[in-house]
Amino acid sequence: MKFLSSLLVAVTLLLVSFVASAGDATPNEVFRAVQRIPTPDGIQKLEKVQIGGIDQWISIRGKHRDAPILLFLHGGPGFTSMPSSYLFMQGWDEYFTVVQWDQRGAGKTYASNDAEKLRSTMSVDRMVGDAEELVAYLRKTYGRQRIVLMGHSWGTALGVMLAQRHPDWFYAYVGVGQIVDVPRSEAMGYEAVLKAARADGNRQAVAELEAMAPFPDPKDPKRTLAALEKERHWMTHYDGVTWHDEDGHDGEVATFSPDYAASDLKARDAGLEFSLETLWAGVGKLGFTGQNRFGCPVVFFQGRHDLTTSATLVGEWFPTLQAPSKKLVWFDDSAHMVFEEEPGKVLVHLVQDVLPLTREGATK
Repeated sequence: MKFLSSLLVAVTLLLVSFVASAGDATPNEVFRAVQRIPTPDGIQKLEKVQIGGIDQWISIRGKHRDAPILLFLHGGPGFTSMPSSYLFMQGWDEYFTVVQWDQRGAGKTYASNDAEKLRSTMSVDRMVGDAEELVAYLRKTYGRQRIVLMGHSWGTALGVMLAQRHPDWFYAYVGVGQIVDVPRSEAMGYEAVLKAARADGNRQAVAELEAMAPFPDPKDPKRTLAALEKERHWMTHYDGVTWHDEDGHDGEVATFSPDYAASDLKARDAGLEFSLETLWAGVGKLGFTGQNRFGCPVVFFQGRHDLTTSATLVGEWFPTLQAPSKKLVWFDDSAHMVFEEEPGKVLVHLVQDVLPLTREGATK
């Protein structure tokens, strides 16, 4: 599965490069044409909406307007999914009307606002409030009582809080790379990477990791944030972010995005740095271990080898959850980037396990 996924990416990029070189079209234009929604009852929008008092960008794509809406909450904070979704989320719009959102301080939304004016508004509570406003907008605009809520990584923190506050808004909550306890997860990930570096005899990694101890620093979130990039570098090297595929493909794929120009990609990088800087103090304290009641169905897609949001903690938390229905799907060839690493399996389980929850007579 991993080999086929990587081969698909390589062949796709090669094909697009060939097609673009054969004519006047850029790869971005080729994918824009390929991604066009051709169905008469489809929907395809990329627009700014007022959320939380500022302009925020959303993408809405679906081949049939009566399909259930699926709102995808990207990770990071600040790591927008829109620029790579055209490849890794291929096929979702055949079953759902997929909404992606560049959150406050991220991607196109970051570029559309004055960052310094945003700075004082960047908090976990404000991000949850934005998410609530967006869901309310979608329900009202498209006349839906319920939608599917799906989050990845940091987006799962927003997802849990929304699903627990407003269960009647959602057919289901789907967590991918689920956050359970950030301080404990960070400590476990750090120890696992340090152990791997020592076993590997990697003196540079060991020295750099030991120098940042204690990680995370419970007394100094700024110190933890300063070390985070280097810690994530070694976590990626030792397969805790993508499994046996150190670099992943998001960066390459994003350059061919039909929705993101080069300036948008620069804004994405700047927004990621800005979002981590302004939100980490709050994000670094998040934990849901004792918050195990959901009023809507819950589905987890979890990479077996995930060290970024600990797979071990998800395995411990899931049995304690109380929900109308619940399911945990393990992805054995994935770490943290499940929808990138096993995109076919993600689509299969969205159709098999999530789509039925949106139908009449499904578990409420």
